Amino acid sequence: MTAPALPASDARTTPEGPAVHDDTHRERVPRLWHELRAVYALVYRDLLRLASQPVHTALMLVQPMLYLFILGGGLAALIPNTSLGGGYQTYLFPGVLMMTVQTPAIMVGIRLITDRQSGYLRELLMAPVHRPTLLLGSCAGGTIVATVQGAVLLALVGAIGLPYDPLMLLLLLGGMILTSFTLTALALTLAVGLNRPEVFNMLLGLVMMPLLLLSGGFFPVDNLPGWAHTLVAANPLAYGVDLLRRCIALRAPDRAAASTGIEWSGWQPPLLLEGGLLLTTGVLALLWAAHRFSRPE
Repeated sequence: MTAPALPASDARTTPEGPAVHDDTHRERVPRLWHELRAVYALVYRDLLRLASQPVHTALMLVQPMLYLFILGGGLAALIPNTSLGGGYQTYLFPGVLMMTVQTPAIMVGIRLITDRQSGYLRELLMAPVHRPTLLLGSCAGGTIVATVQGAVLLALVGAIGLPYDPLMLLLLLGGMILTSFTLTALALTLAVGLNRPEVFNMLLGLVMMPLLLLSGGFFPVDNLPGWAHTLVAANPLAYGVDLLRRCIALRAPDRAAASTGIEWSGWQPPLLLEGGLLLTTGVLALLWAAHRFSRPE
């Protein structure tokens, strides 16, 4: 008498134990591969745009450099070093880095709206990947482009009296990656529910200037009224500026300006806590944007 045949499936009996079902594993690997390829394609698109527009990229770096050398050089003669713990240009440098990474991060939000208007986003949504994957690819591309542009200014640290310390440069690069990610995620959060770039630009005009002024990037916030200190403590840009400034202070304490940024009732949070709060803010913003983006249009 012959044994009954096994049902048609991928179940296999092994000497070590019962049948092993690997259909789910085989499906997950190609699915994950498609998602990663979509993220790579969107990042590659942003890098191609960056490489194909060198003049536009250079012009985006002009304003931060003017702030650093013209404004910083002019005010350095008026502001005594003792009031900041260092030169004003050194104090201004983290704020200039923030300005540099902020513009490409904001452009990701504008691009999302213009892609929706032009119909390009509709073509992207036809790809066999999840919608949040497309948003993740846009966020990753914006983060990398913003970090690349910010890294250009790192070559100027010697011009403002800072040493070319490899570890300090790596710390600043890591801080810029974290800050760029958070700003890009916040820009996508703002743009995902809008259909007109004019509205996005108007909201940015109302929001970004107060955030920059309350970031501690251009002047110390110690003498601001108490209610302004509460706004500073809730400002993600202030955490980014303070993170970059403290990275400089770790490696060049004799030349770095004093960090007078974030305080919670007179207590300054540790550096790692500030970085963790920045990362948490970016992740939560991206998750909320992905939830909104997953809704059918």
